[in-house]
This record gives sequence, C-alpha cells and structure tokens, in this order.
Amino acid sequence: MPDRQNSVCPPPPFYRFDPLVPILFVALIFFLTFLARVMLSPLMPGIITEMGITPAQAGRLFLILSIGYFAALLSSGFISARILHRRTIVLSSCSTGAALLLIAFSHHLWHLQISAFILGMATGVYLPSGITALTGMVDPRHWGKAVSIHELAPNLAFMAAPLIAEIFLRSYSWRAMPAAVGAIAICVGLGFAFAGKGGDFPGRRPNAAAFRTLAGDRFFWMMVLLFGLAISSTMGIYTMLPLYLVNEAGLERNFANTLLAFSRAPGLAMALIAGWASDYFGPRRTIIVVLGVTGIATILMGACHHPVVLAGIVVLQAAISTGFFPAGFALLSASTPAEHRNVAVSMAVPIAFVYGGGITPALIGMTGDAGSFAAGIMITGALICFGSFLPVVLKR
Repeated sequence: MPDRQNSVCPPPPFYRFDPLVPILFVALIFFLTFLARVMLSPLMPGIITEMGITPAQAGRLFLILSIGYFAALLSSGFISARILHRRTIVLSSCSTGAALLLIAFSHHLWHLQISAFILGMATGVYLPSGITALTGMVDPRHWGKAVSIHELAPNLAFMAAPLIAEIFLRSYSWRAMPAAVGAIAICVGLGFAFAGKGGDFPGRRPNAAAFRTLAGDRFFWMMVLLFGLAISSTMGIYTMLPLYLVNEAGLERNFANTLLAFSRAPGLAMALIAGWASDYFGPRRTIIVVLGVTGIATILMGACHHPVVLAGIVVLQAAISTGFFPAGFALLSASTPAEHRNVAVSMAVPIAFVYGGGITPALIGMTGDAGSFAAGIMITGALICFGSFLPVVLKR
C-alpha cells in the first residue's frame, strides 16, 4: 500500500456556496496571526519601562521570534501532511493565542524570550496551509480576487496594531492587548474547527531534490539577500520605530503610534502601482529604483529629528518600501524552474525574514543601547542602498 502522505492527492472539490464568508474567515485568522507578530512593536516602550529591559534585549526578542517563525515555516509541510491543512490552521490560531497569553503573563526576560519563540512557531505554520485552503475552495478563475482579500490582512495588521495598542495603553497595562488578542485568536481558531470551510486534505512533504538544487544556486541566494533587505525596510524598521520615535526623537507615545499606523496606509496603493511598474519597466529595474529610494529615505529617517519632516519621511519610507514585493516575487518566479517555484518561495521568505525581521531589529537595539537608535537605522538604510545595485548583476 503506498504511503498516504507521499501519494499525490487529488485536488479538493470546489464548494458550491458563495465563498466570500469562508475567505473572510481564513483572512481573519491571517490577520490575527500577523497582528500577534507585530503588536510587540507599539507596546515595546511600555514593556521596557515596566520590565527594565534594554533596547538591545528588546531587539533580540524580535530575532528570537523570527527564528521560531523560520523553523515553523520550513516544517509546515510535514505538519500539514500529517494533520491536514484545516487542522494546521486551527493549530496555528489556537497556539498563537496561547503564546500571546504567555507573553501577557511574563514577568521575566527569559519568560518573554521563550514566549516570543513559541509565538514565532505558532504563526509560522499558518501561511502555506492558509493559502492552500483558500485556493482549494475557490474556482481558479477567482484566485486573484481571493488572494487579494487574504493579502489585505498583513497591511491592516500593520495599521491596526499601533491604534489598538494605544487604546489599551490609555486605560490598561501593555499586558491587556496580548491577553485580549490571544483570547480572541483561540476562540476564532475553535470557531474555524467547527464552522470553517476549506483545507480538508493533506499537504505534501517538501521535495529534498528541490532543496538541494536551490541551495547550490547563486542567483537564489542573491534573491534571498534582496528579500532580506526589503523585509528589513518594512518589518525590521517597523518593529523598532516606536522606540526611536519616543526615546530618541522625542515624540509623544500616542503621536508616534498614530504615525506608525497611518504611515502604512499608502502601502496599499503602492503595492498596486509597483505591480504595474514591474510589468511595464521590468522587475529588475523596479527593484533597483524601489530599494534605492527606500534606502535613501531610511538614512534620512535616522538623520532627521525635526518632528514634521521626520513624520513625512516615515510615511514616504513606509510607502516606497512595500513596492519591492510584487517585483521581487515576479523576478524570483520568472527565474526559477516551475517545478521548484513553490519551494523557492518557501525557502527564500523565511530565511530572509530571519535577517530582515530579526537581525535588523537586534542591530538597531544594540545601537540604541550604545546611545543612538538613529545610527542603526542609518546603517540599515545604507545596506538597503547597497542592495539596489545587486539586480544589475542578477542575470539568468
């Protein structure tokens, strides 16, 4: 008898009902798991004040979270192959809620570090199963619409996290937000287990041959570096920006969190513009321009302390930085053999996230300990500018 986990599974049947509600249900879980990953950023000034940790230790929390995310994302195929995509989504939502509750009740740095690692693992297993479940319950003619609704979740989470944090911080301790969101994530996960649709089939285990092929491909590793620099310009800067704005630039906490939220709004339109630019000018040229402008804006963000000018630079940097990803995924997909394409994405993103979402905040935190968050931000900007030259030699 063939191994059920390794056999080719027939495509799942399409559901006969209107798929909008099931799509929104899955997107809600994606929103909660992404919100869980970014909410520590606007809460960090309060965490540092109450727990007495240093900026470097705060930055290392995001590195620990990214390592957990990396490990879980790479192993997600093995998990979904054993327990089905549907149960993997439930597992991600409920374990994300449990990890947030652990964070809410943490009173020592090592408690926070363990909880952050668990949170990274809990959120890391969601994405492959979420996308697979989503496309499995929608006719292929409508995949673009379904995925576009799903991909609103991270952008909304970027905007919502500082606003929700400010609402909680006005009346409660920083612990209230992870406790509340954690309880909601558990309830939504259980609700999906009983009433959700999609994902009632197993995943496929990763192909070892594809891993070996990509591991020896110089082009692939240069793309990983580009994605890492792009993530450092979005997630990496985002996570440490409240500390810089409040502790060094001298902005009020509520203004800093409001600025952080609304700076992400133009990114929704920028993603569409960048997609058009990638098609019209080509992904390589688009990446060169986007990384170059983003790097310069990041350097200026660290160099300028005038509140009005700094606010404008923060909005510009956030808007331009999101333009990388349509062109980046297009270039990665176009330059990778079709049979290895999904593995290329599943390898490139988590590796890049460790640098962009983990090492970059740790670097900024270390420079903050030394007395200058601005120095870490400007170093990050200089590295992003360097990345704008890499597509010149990216020729397949």
